[in-house]
Amino acid sequence: MSSQENNNETSEVIKIAAAVIGNSHGKMLLVRKRGTSFFMQAGGKIKQGEEPLVALERELNEELGFTFDRAECRFLGKFTAPAANEEHAAVEADVFYIKSDVSVGPQAEIEQAIWIDPRNLGSMKVAPLTRQVLVLNFDDNKSIGQPVGGN
Repeated sequence: MSSQENNNETSEVIKIAAAVIGNSHGKMLLVRKRGTSFFMQAGGKIKQGEEPLVALERELNEELGFTFDRAECRFLGKFTAPAANEEHAAVEADVFYIKSDVSVGPQAEIEQAIWIDPRNLGSMKVAPLTRQVLVLNFDDNKSIGQPVGGN
C-alpha cells in the first residue's frame, strides 16, 4: 500500500483503462499529455456505463490513431496508484497488454509518444501507475495476462 493510499487527502478515484503496448524489440510505448511532465501508458478515463475494453479502444484511437484486435489483447489486472497529474486523486486502472509493431503518432491531447526499454527508465519521469506496472516481467515466452475474448 502506498503512502498516498493512507492519506486522507486523496479524495477522488479516477477510473481509467490503460494499455501496456509492447513491440517485438522488447520496448514499451509511453505517452505524455500536453502540458504535463509525466510519461504513462496510453489510455484514459472510462465513461459512465462504459466497459473498460471499450474505453481503451476509444482512447487509443483518439490519442494515437491506434486500433487492435481484441484476440491479441490480454487483461493484466486492476491496479491503483496516485494520479500523476491530479493532486489528491488516485487512479483505478484496468490494465491490458497489447503486442504491436504498428507505428503510432500523438493525436488529441497527447504531445509525445515514445518507445522505451522498461528495464532502463533512468531518470525518466513516469507516472506512479506506470512504474508499478512496468516492474512486471513481460516475456514473450510465457503467458501474459488473461485473454479478453473476441468481439
